Amino acid sequence: MAGALEKFGAEGAAYQPETLAIRAGQERSQFGEHAEALYLTSSFVFKSAAEAARRFSGEETGNVYARFSNPTVSMFEERLAALEGAEACVATASGMAAIMATVLAHLKQGDHIVASNSLFGATVQLFSNILARTGITTTFVAQTDPAAWEAAIRPETKLFFLETPSNPLTEIADIRALTVIAKARGILVAVDNCFCTPILQKPLELGADLVIHSATKYLDGQGRVLGGAVCGAKKLTDEVFKYLRTAGPTLSAFNAWVLLKGLETLKLRVEAQAANAAQLATWLEAHPKVERVYYPGLPSHPQYELAQRQQKSGGAIVSFVVKGGREQAWTVVDHCQLLSITANLGDTKTTITHPASTTHGRITPEARAAAGIGEGLLRIAVGLESVLDLQADLERGLAQI
Repeated sequence: MAGALEKFGAEGAAYQPETLAIRAGQERSQFGEHAEALYLTSSFVFKSAAEAARRFSGEETGNVYARFSNPTVSMFEERLAALEGAEACVATASGMAAIMATVLAHLKQGDHIVASNSLFGATVQLFSNILARTGITTTFVAQTDPAAWEAAIRPETKLFFLETPSNPLTEIADIRALTVIAKARGILVAVDNCFCTPILQKPLELGADLVIHSATKYLDGQGRVLGGAVCGAKKLTDEVFKYLRTAGPTLSAFNAWVLLKGLETLKLRVEAQAANAAQLATWLEAHPKVERVYYPGLPSHPQYELAQRQQKSGGAIVSFVVKGGREQAWTVVDHCQLLSITANLGDTKTTITHPASTTHGRITPEARAAAGIGEGLLRIAVGLESVLDLQADLERGLAQI
């Protein structure tokens, strides 16, 4: 796998994110196309038996079979690596596939993970149930307490896994503090950077070893395709690639092509969405029917000062608790005429969901309680509509409480 900036020129690292999001990683065919080409093929033809042998053995670089090599996918990998400041990137079929590939590439039976208890519900299920069957165990600790992470370390601990900000309460983990603890013991640190994207946060610059993405979210930005990615040092992503080559949770060429176009507007979208979210969070915090607002850009957020140091803004996710419980929360959701009732996020269209009965509905009530996800909690992924229209839509439901 080529270095992220190799085809972009040695001066690539000097370019700004918005330039990298448009130009990095592009490789033109003999036809000289301006837009990135979409290579819809399952396999590739070799010039000779000897060339085929060299490609399959890895002696010679080049495309072999679309389960693990495709020019369109490679362009997406190189572009995202450039944005994250990573040496390399491996793309996967989804964000969950990226997490699974990372763990199975670097851990084995008997190994141990320390993870945040504020992880996305599907990630909790993956660690608690599926990975547990393989003999890989996980201890969940408070996202915001580095001492708890340190206390949970065992001799067999091989990985710290966190997502920051967390879903849905936007808790902020101190990436630098956790990497200091982990590196002293030879433990890898993987950070799910889905909420911030490299536009707002660079975990590798803060000491993390690997960055995980659900490209389905902000990297696409328009709710069109699924995708995932793992970024980091080549020696680490190579292990993920080996797993991907054999197990096959592969990003399709078409999805990679869509994601490439999504990256071109990433900075514009994320910064505008974050600005909208800050306005909406301020409005919600002053609303008499709202008990509490969770947004890293508000001074009332418990990790506000850390967020100011670690992120470029508060991001585009706003969660809030309505006064009452599930019935009142569902009333707000059901009266929305503009906001999309869906659990997806990162879209240009604003979405609203009730985490306790959707994204975190499959985890145990005890786990939800430990993560602070109550029945009155709602999560909004703020899009690009007028904030005034979003406020009016939410007011329809809030007025019914």
